[in-house]
Amino acid sequence: VSGGFSGQLAVYGLPSGRLFKVIPVFSVDAEKAYGFNEETKPMLNTSHGFIPWDDSHHPDISQTAGELDGRYVFINGNNTPRIAKIDLSTFETTEIIEIPNSAGNHSSSFVTENTEYVVAGTRFSVPYPQRDMPIKEYKGNFKGALTFISVAPETGAMDIKFQIMMPGFNYDLSHPGRGKSHGWFFCTTYNTEEANSLLEVNASQNDKDFIAAINWKKIEEYVNNGGGTKMPTNYAHNLYSDETHTATSTMINEVLTVNPLDVPGAVYFLPTPKSPHGCDVSPTGEYIVGSGKLAAVIPVFGYEKMLKAIQAKDYIGEFEGIPVLKYESVLYGEVKKPGLGPLHTEFDNKGNAYTSFFVSSEVVKWNIKDLKVLDRAPTYYSVGHLCVAGGDSKNPNGKYLVAYNKITKDRYLPTGPELSQSAQLYDISG
Repeated sequence: VSGGFSGQLAVYGLPSGRLFKVIPVFSVDAEKAYGFNEETKPMLNTSHGFIPWDDSHHPDISQTAGELDGRYVFINGNNTPRIAKIDLSTFETTEIIEIPNSAGNHSSSFVTENTEYVVAGTRFSVPYPQRDMPIKEYKGNFKGALTFISVAPETGAMDIKFQIMMPGFNYDLSHPGRGKSHGWFFCTTYNTEEANSLLEVNASQNDKDFIAAINWKKIEEYVNNGGGTKMPTNYAHNLYSDETHTATSTMINEVLTVNPLDVPGAVYFLPTPKSPHGCDVSPTGEYIVGSGKLAAVIPVFGYEKMLKAIQAKDYIGEFEGIPVLKYESVLYGEVKKPGLGPLHTEFDNKGNAYTSFFVSSEVVKWNIKDLKVLDRAPTYYSVGHLCVAGGDSKNPNGKYLVAYNKITKDRYLPTGPELSQSAQLYDISG
């Protein structure tokens, strides 16, 4: 479980809820001397110097052939953009890599089917190339980097392979394809208006934003054949050795960037209502579920329908040279009247999906094939993320679901604004 503003990773047992260990990752930990002793201080080094704190989100476990293999956990640092790797043979943080060209590393970490890559998207776009400029010139001058970090099969060593420089939207929760859609990556976007003020209003004008569908296999081939542009930058790569019990930090001064227009057929936009926050892929890889925070439905896209629309060039236009596919052509169907404020979806092993609803404070169960709502259960309150063991793989466990609630007013002693958060355990085996 990500620690959020603690910057750490917690390990809990299910169904007991017992806390086994808090693993220090992005923040100092006095109990374990992490970040205090000379052996571990380099783990918290960045291009901005020593940073003793971060905001950690979205742990994801390494996979082999689409199933969790239990080797590593990857987790993001949101405030100072970084990805960390925790070795599950020791339950210790062994590697942290800083992400350049990123402003808020919320859109990560997402592991591909064979742990070829850990993908990290920038929440907010940045000037490209990096420079000081007035915010009123935001539109058309900012880019959103989607970073593909390669993971060595034998050692697990991380390295930034390439960054795709996308249009200047906000990028959020995403997932790689699996099974038949392996080789693709699906990323939510919002603020396609490229607004820079009064964002609650001005970044919600469009009826639909996009899910970006990225053929990373095609881009990988382009890069392996010498494509891409090396860009000067500065970022830290920190390693901890279990043999020497000592960490080292290395500064790297360039990164390979890819303009999607240089790789025709690699990137497409799927129109998605409205201000999508979550994008989830079914265990078979057949269906891509979009969750628009301001949408009244849950759109479910068909992977095969997307391929047919691409083949037929069934576009409604383009955005900065990237084709926009016709909504009706890629849509499998919509879940009608599911709830208010859909955010995230997990899956069981019986063909069902479970979506969290932030506004109506509930988890809703629905069938992936017929898109019918089957059940709903309240949460306390304002649920965000969900977790089913193995839910982000081709073989979900299907026994328990954990709901992570953002607000717990009247549930606990007052400990400050919106604190403490809580998690609720649901039995989904029935």
